[in-house]
Amino acid sequence: MPTTETVVIGGGHAGLAVSSLLTIAGRDHVVLDRGRIGERWRSERWDSLNLLTPNWLTRLPGWCYTGPSSDGYMSAGEFVDYLERYAKAFGAPVETRTTVLAVAPQTFGYQVVTDKGTWRTRHVVIATGPHGRARVPNTVRHLPADVALLTANQYRNAGGLPAGGVLVVGASSSGLQIADELARAGRAVVLAVGRHTRMPRRYRGMDIFWWLERTGRLARTIDEFADPAAARREPSLQLVGRNNGGAHEGNLDLAVLQSSGVVLAGRLESLEGDRATFRDDLPDTTAGADERMHRFLQAVDQHIADAGLGAEVWPATRLPSIPLRAPSVGKISLRSEGIRTVLFATGYRPDYSWLRLPLTEPDGTIRQCRGVTSAPGIYVVGQRFQHRRDSAFIDGARHNAHAVVSHLTSGAVSDASPQDSRV
Repeated sequence: MPTTETVVIGGGHAGLAVSSLLTIAGRDHVVLDRGRIGERWRSERWDSLNLLTPNWLTRLPGWCYTGPSSDGYMSAGEFVDYLERYAKAFGAPVETRTTVLAVAPQTFGYQVVTDKGTWRTRHVVIATGPHGRARVPNTVRHLPADVALLTANQYRNAGGLPAGGVLVVGASSSGLQIADELARAGRAVVLAVGRHTRMPRRYRGMDIFWWLERTGRLARTIDEFADPAAARREPSLQLVGRNNGGAHEGNLDLAVLQSSGVVLAGRLESLEGDRATFRDDLPDTTAGADERMHRFLQAVDQHIADAGLGAEVWPATRLPSIPLRAPSVGKISLRSEGIRTVLFATGYRPDYSWLRLPLTEPDGTIRQCRGVTSAPGIYVVGQRFQHRRDSAFIDGARHNAHAVVSHLTSGAVSDASPQDSRV
């Protein structure tokens, strides 16, 4: 049975960020991954996916983008190459194709049971990220046998779906991009729209993430929010990683989809048999998204005025409101509409079924405070809004990793408890 001081579970960007800092500190450790480095980016992303964040924001401890297109957006494949180069640069001790089956306490530490053997260790850093099991609402029942049901992590391209129309459920970044790709491929698409975060790709000449960082939004901590649970449920931005040119280059929102022929509906109420029912909430949902977007852009305008940047950036040009077509879709028959695929892009629920410790909340997240759990020696990185707002972004992993490795190498006993840990 091999022994190491620290086992890092997950060989994606968060796990490698931790490994880099442990290597710098000279600490013995191993990184375990069920597949290869960046496995989810290899096997659970669609073919045309690009990162939502610009290349200059792809920063990890001791590593940053140095290519010719700092304002561009890496494809999933390019990002995998980026991670492999990063791991090679510091000799990350990654054990690939090693699936963790259980993490359980033992005398003086923990045992990490895998399909390749068992490790004994003092510390475990869980770096599997927020993507566990794809969510499918429990209101979906008895789907017809000739209608395929997929989740976003199973979708690869339009050609891989059965012929016919597609009902896409969820209008955050994944659902929006998939619906757009399907419409461009000539598919009839109905999009069920829930709560979402609308943003322009660029504002006043700068990528929206430049403003999110410049105004301090990405660095806001969970302690600044009255309702941490609600903050962690905030939907992802309606963005796509591409540039088209012009004042509103790269924008992808409901207006763009509607102009491409996508039929918009409210939140999916139920899907039983052949019948899909939608809430009559689309006008309110889009109005709420517009209000939140304009509130942020107003804060950007104020920041520009306060910092004296008016002469350095473009004039303010706002996206217009979504021109919804009436009447709103209420009920449809899948067969009558020619829909042969239902695709859910409704997010994920963490899956820590292998963790033999009472550390998870009912929603599946791990109780922690800045990555430190109530179990001495057990840490987590990469959860949504773990401490900073950018915790689940690639760039945010470096902050999570620094906090965890600093605590781990200090020899401190965990000071987080179920009473004071953030949900």
